[in-house]
Amino acid sequence: MGKRREALILAREDAGHTQETLAAVLSVDRTTVARWESGGHRPLPHQWPELGRVLGRPVAEVRAFFGEGSFEAEGSALASAFAWLDRSAGWASGTARRAARPKARRGGLSGRRSAEAEVLRRYYGTLYGEHCYFAAEVDGDGVATSVLTRPGWTDLRCSLDVGGDALKLDLHADAPVRRAAPDVAVSRLSEAEKADVRIADRPLYRLLDVDVRAGQVGGTVGTASFMDYALGPDLLERELAAGEMWLRSDLLPDLPSVLDVHNRLCAGGVLALTAIARPADPARGGADYLLLVQERSNHVVNGSGRLAVIPKGFHGPLADQRGDARIGATLRRELEEELFGRDDVDTTAEVQRAADPMHPARLSEPMRWLTAEPSRMRMECTGFGFNLVSGNYEFAAVVVIEDEEFWPRFGGVVEANWEVSGMRQYSSLDRELVGELITDEKWTNEGLFAFLLGLRRLSEIGGARVSLPSIDLHG
Repeated sequence: MGKRREALILAREDAGHTQETLAAVLSVDRTTVARWESGGHRPLPHQWPELGRVLGRPVAEVRAFFGEGSFEAEGSALASAFAWLDRSAGWASGTARRAARPKARRGGLSGRRSAEAEVLRRYYGTLYGEHCYFAAEVDGDGVATSVLTRPGWTDLRCSLDVGGDALKLDLHADAPVRRAAPDVAVSRLSEAEKADVRIADRPLYRLLDVDVRAGQVGGTVGTASFMDYALGPDLLERELAAGEMWLRSDLLPDLPSVLDVHNRLCAGGVLALTAIARPADPARGGADYLLLVQERSNHVVNGSGRLAVIPKGFHGPLADQRGDARIGATLRRELEEELFGRDDVDTTAEVQRAADPMHPARLSEPMRWLTAEPSRMRMECTGFGFNLVSGNYEFAAVVVIEDEEFWPRFGGVVEANWEVSGMRQYSSLDRELVGELITDEKWTNEGLFAFLLGLRRLSEIGGARVSLPSIDLHG
């Protein structure tokens, strides 16, 4: 109970209350508050909402103070983030946490994706060489993104097997770290705490060099601390939403700095359009592919409230640093976590206890069925680029479940995890709705990048199951 007691006392002090003033606001005796803080008593359930309001904390966190729910699971990630910032800034323990005050999350640019793309194109100016901004025309309407790519990076058709999936780990590469000012990091953690954002100091991969071409995903990655990323380059998205550029002028001032991945912390993502074959249905129509799109929850580090393909996750090791460097390893893990209900492969957890989390014996029933026959599921990397919003590298992919038996058998258990606030489904035969979806301004830039590349690949392999808008890709 000691950790919960300390958290409650700290929450009270942060809110500017003594035991006496808190008791007065809640219309209870001071001895009642004292018993709460000693661990010998807890509030009645009807008091939790009011206590949360007075302390400026989510009700779930208040419940966790008293053993209702998992304080270790919900609070430890940000607790470690505040501790990390104290160490990084050379502050006494608890300084960052005490400096944080809950603030409303900042609003985004008007127009979101297209506005972001336009601002960043003006900022970085004219491109050189083969590099280009990824864009498309959909039935004659233009859509733009902030993804920097090149023609050889957007037509990969790379099967994510041992032969084509060849990213390698360099354990000896030093990670250059250029952190944001401590006050900016404190503000970020304060906002994250208010929104219950999950941040854990786990390792992730950073790109050192890349070699991608048709049929091959190669290059080298090192490792870095997720906290270095979350309180450094990840702040670029937040800054862009606020219409500011001072941090960008330090971390990513020009295009050469974006491409110089060896000398910056370039974290990455792996995201895929998932398409599931369905048999013909009297109510729905002919045989098609079910296309899944997610709305990101407010609890994720970036892209909250936006549209993205699913699965979508950071490229980082789970248990096997070398083996997990392959793109396919992250993609399989994210399928298990985001669609098939495996919370034990969640990389926001502080501790990984399983020696081999992706051992065949631990797989979910849907994944075990898919992997029993290689012909049941196709996984391909479709493209690569750098997202100028954050500087992240993005590996776009497509996951096609080819066996019609999957959806009748497992469709009822496909369910998104906490990272998703809503899931949409579309038919690959619904040209009109898919066309409207493509032009939706709520897309993340990397999400639209992966969605368009996935649709193009699906059109090539899907036959009569596919009737999609005319998509002319630029990039």
